[in-house]
Amino acid sequence: MWKINDFDMKNRKEDCADIITDSLRIINEREKSGKHSNFYHWNFIPQIPNQFIRRYTKKWDYVLDMFIWSWTTAIECEKLWRNVIWVDLNKDLTNRLETLIDWKIDKFFVCWDSTKKSTVKKIQDHLKTKKRNFIDLVLLHPPYFDIIKFSDKKEDLSNANSVNDFLDMFGKVLENCKTLVKKWWYIWIVIGDKYQNSERIPLWFMCMQKAQEIWFKLKSIIVKNMEWNRWKMWVWWIRRYRALSADYYIFKHEYIFLLKK
Repeated sequence: MWKINDFDMKNRKEDCADIITDSLRIINEREKSGKHSNFYHWNFIPQIPNQFIRRYTKKWDYVLDMFIWSWTTAIECEKLWRNVIWVDLNKDLTNRLETLIDWKIDKFFVCWDSTKKSTVKKIQDHLKTKKRNFIDLVLLHPPYFDIIKFSDKKEDLSNANSVNDFLDMFGKVLENCKTLVKKWWYIWIVIGDKYQNSERIPLWFMCMQKAQEIWFKLKSIIVKNMEWNRWKMWVWWIRRYRALSADYYIFKHEYIFLLKK
């Protein structure tokens, strides 16, 4: 198999000593060093993109993220010397990211619609200026349908009219990612579920099925639990009381799945 990372398995095993290869990840505390901030509730935990970037890319490879949130992937790319391309509908976020990330890496942050084919063309044009044809890794942390509204734009996935509309829009994002990523290379998706009208909606499973319909191969499913963050501690007894008084279980995990083009 071709080399997809910078690990020296024979002489420098410490390079990957902390890389988790199990399908269950219990993370006790969010990494808060450097430029990271909890700008949005439910944003990326930095340990997740850090692990995937180190395992599935080499120095100076290109990483693509179609949803900015609070810039976590871009910050990790800067730390690890990976080039980053980031797309989001929110111009304020893309502008803030421009000033946050240094020019030591190639950074290309743009206010575009991740579902549009024109976005693919703009990214391809940028890659050509760098003598590159494809993205090396895609990391996606899409909105969990309408749990958090990120903007008032109709193109925003968090403003979809229904779950089916959300999946159709996310499918277009995946189609664009498939065009941009190398053949046999990888896409990671992090997503949880939604509870609505006394019913659990398994968004992660629906998104996984959508990806398989687009002919991505499913390689791994990881269950991730952020055990004791401040928000969970604050509302723990309220949530427990409600669960005991009703007929549901408390959400304590999200899903991460690895897809291969």
